[in-house]
Amino acid sequence: MLGINWFTAVVLYIIVWWTVLFAVLPFGTKPVAEPDQATGWRGAPAQPRIGRKILWTTLVATLVWAVIMGVQASGLISFRSGWLSLPDQ
Repeated sequence: MLGINWFTAVVLYIIVWWTVLFAVLPFGTKPVAEPDQATGWRGAPAQPRIGRKILWTTLVATLVWAVIMGVQASGLISFRSGWLSLPDQ
């Protein structure tokens, strides 16, 4: 990990994991068949399968994090030099 210390890598993983969680949560959810009689509210999904979603979130987040770390370590994208860098003063 060139240029990134362990703390930054962990914080980056947490941010990626949290973002991927919100992308994975809607997959496979079905509402409760019968809404509440008083309010018509369907509430939480009948079978949320949260364990499976956490597993998928961890797998996808690890892959995304590894790609980000690889791109950063390769120097392919850099804010210190190249066309993304700030202009010289």
